[in-house]
Amino acid sequence: MTLLLITVRIVFYFVVAFILASLVEYWMHRLMHISHRIGKRHREHHRRNEAQGVIWEFIDYIKGGAFAMFLMFFNTWDSGIGWLMGSLCYAAFAAYSHQLQHENPTKCFWMKIPVHYVHHKYGMWEHNFGLALDCWDHIFGTYKEVEWLTEKETEQYEKGHLQLKWW
Repeated sequence: MTLLLITVRIVFYFVVAFILASLVEYWMHRLMHISHRIGKRHREHHRRNEAQGVIWEFIDYIKGGAFAMFLMFFNTWDSGIGWLMGSLCYAAFAAYSHQLQHENPTKCFWMKIPVHYVHHKYGMWEHNFGLALDCWDHIFGTYKEVEWLTEKETEQYEKGHLQLKWW
């Protein structure tokens, strides 16, 4: 196999894993709102309305998806590497996004509204399930746009993108 083909396969599986991980995260979040057994810890998260810190969020995502992250190694090494890297990158992005939306949602420049933040702020049990992305909410009809910027949020503009709880 040529280096170009290997690179294309790695990039392809990276992108597919990243997208699929975001879809799984969306549906797991929805499931946590439906199932009392699966959603027990999640209800506590809503009660406290705080995240654990980027590293601990990342560890939780890794624990939840570790098996799936290594599946493509049974196909080929290059697909396995791309799949694992895409999965890990999405887990890191989701962990960061989740923490950011709890601490400083004004910094979520890649979304029109920080969907997870408004999901908590307005007790949305049937809307805005995305943590890092809002695309699945749009696709599955659960996106609900609301006015969310108040004085509380605009005071957070001065904090930087990395001024978060990491541990």
